[in-house]
Amino acid sequence: MTELHELTASEQVRLLAVGELTSTELAEHYLGRIERANPTLRAFTTVDAEHARQRAAELDEAGRPGVLHGLPLGDKDLTNRAGVPTSYGSRSMADFVPEVSDPLVETLDAHGAVSLGKTNTPEFGFPCYCENELPGGVARNPWDLGRGPGGSSGGAAVAVSAGLLPLAPGSDGGGSIRIPAAATGLVGLKPSRGRVPDGSGLDALAGLGVAGPLARTVEDAALLLDAMIARDAEGRPANRFTTAAASEPPRSYVEALRKVDRSPRLRVAWNTWTPWEPSYDIELAAEAIEAFETGLEAVRALGHEVAEFTPPAAPEYFDAFRAVWRGGAAGLPLDDAQLDGVEALTAWLVRSGRELPIQELSRALSALSAFERRMVAAYEPFDVVLTPAMAMLPRPLGWFDPHDGERNFMQQCQYTPFTSYVNVVGLPAMSLPVFQGALPMGIHAIGRPGDELTLLRLARDLEREFAWHERRAPGWTIAD
Repeated sequence: MTELHELTASEQVRLLAVGELTSTELAEHYLGRIERANPTLRAFTTVDAEHARQRAAELDEAGRPGVLHGLPLGDKDLTNRAGVPTSYGSRSMADFVPEVSDPLVETLDAHGAVSLGKTNTPEFGFPCYCENELPGGVARNPWDLGRGPGGSSGGAAVAVSAGLLPLAPGSDGGGSIRIPAAATGLVGLKPSRGRVPDGSGLDALAGLGVAGPLARTVEDAALLLDAMIARDAEGRPANRFTTAAASEPPRSYVEALRKVDRSPRLRVAWNTWTPWEPSYDIELAAEAIEAFETGLEAVRALGHEVAEFTPPAAPEYFDAFRAVWRGGAAGLPLDDAQLDGVEALTAWLVRSGRELPIQELSRALSALSAFERRMVAAYEPFDVVLTPAMAMLPRPLGWFDPHDGERNFMQQCQYTPFTSYVNVVGLPAMSLPVFQGALPMGIHAIGRPGDELTLLRLARDLEREFAWHERRAPGWTIAD
């Protein structure tokens, strides 16, 4: 008999909707798996079983609303849920319990989510790996327990990849959804800036950070994207924006995905360009090249027009992005005494950010705005642009320098040099796990402004070719 966690999230929702499955049954099933596997995998920093059981019972009694119908998920430990500890991945915040939930939490709850706890994240979400110093150990990749799952949505990726959750929300300010998705064999979608009202990026410095889904299947990613978009009584987005997501989204990404069985012929560009060169030495591992070529060949075989296109050089990007990243860290509520107790990367980001002259930060923001305009124009002729998802295999635990914050930052850019510029540009992008080796590797698909649907349809077609949703990490059995 098929176990509940073997079903896709969409299949679980259908059973919930027709009453063949209860929220309580599903929550208990996943809580049991988490209890058995979390001591090893450390997907969760907090397991909130009591509130999860109460919430599931209430939904079973009163009715299961929205598109999730009582489906379990986890809140990333950068997201506040009232009454539940939120550590932000830092020992300095280990005792913090918010009194008010973030809007995204409320939106997902309104769509019938049942939160089982807080998923692991690195300190304040800045690193692209998930090795914080909280008690309980670091997050481990279900494909190889000696390697990390990427970050910053690393715990969410571990939970979905190991069958501890059917899907999970994440956030992405420089690749933090796409990197862990690539490292753990999942689908990870970074929506356009402005697409998800409660994680739009519009209130973030340089508009970098947005909320999006991690899932095992493309339809599941579309399902969670639907739940993340707050809608009015008539099904329209509750908030309209005039930036990268100016186009109206479909009433349902899931329904729109199902309406078209196959993508029309697309104009697809590819490159291995990164604005981090030549400032940093960027080398592609053999596995990254093989995954990329595998993905390109599959796209060609689907009948799409594929051509190489390399954007113009962007010499201003290196200094500008580093300035904005450090400037964003400067606002963390940490005094000098607390800075002595945080990780080296955080201390370097905060201290150097607070030393930035305001003129330098202003110039950096202007430079990134100009970079955005140039890149949108350069990619405008294409429906999709493909790049590698990562330059290296998932990194061994302890690989990133724990003592030198600036060197650590460089290592992160060398590991994942293709993701951050898409946050700057505000375009939608997906990580797709096409490589079928011993460890996951993926390709990175970048879409037009506001056009998540084309990415989802192309991803669905590739999913049929590679059947990545049928592959299981060795760590999947830890919870059995």
